Amino acid sequence: MQMTLTINGQNHNVEAPAATLLVEVLRDQLGLTGTHIGCDTSQCGTCNVLIDGAAVKACTMLAAQAQGAQVTTIEGLGSTDALHPMQQAFREAHGLQCGFCTPGMVMAGMEMVRKHGTKLTPELVTHELEGNLCRCTGYINIVKAIVAGAAAMENANA
Repeated sequence: MQMTLTINGQNHNVEAPAATLLVEVLRDQLGLTGTHIGCDTSQCGTCNVLIDGAAVKACTMLAAQAQGAQVTTIEGLGSTDALHPMQQAFREAHGLQCGFCTPGMVMAGMEMVRKHGTKLTPELVTHELEGNLCRCTGYINIVKAIVAGAAAMENANA
């Protein structure tokens, strides 16, 4: 199946069987390996991407379903030289340990800002992180990073 996907603001023509998952196209065909595959059962959230601004687990979505949508991966948020405020907050709050879940957690944080605005509380973030697993940390610094990232996003827009 031939399809055109808009990933991180660029159109990509890809060919894949109709049953190909979005995460497979991102990683295997486009080399966007920041979107991780962690559980194969859509329970861990390491494959979170933004589809038209909303977080979606790319392991549960067919690539063909993303046609006509704006897909943003972790690589599309910022760059090494200019991190997105949410990425910078993860760096500053040390919201990671091994780093495997970090891209999905950052994208989950972006979803929280989309849904709830930039004034997030630790309690809300903890609740909203359900469905996103980290096997290394106690989530304390991840929660701090998302709260700080949301506040930084508000300040960046001011």
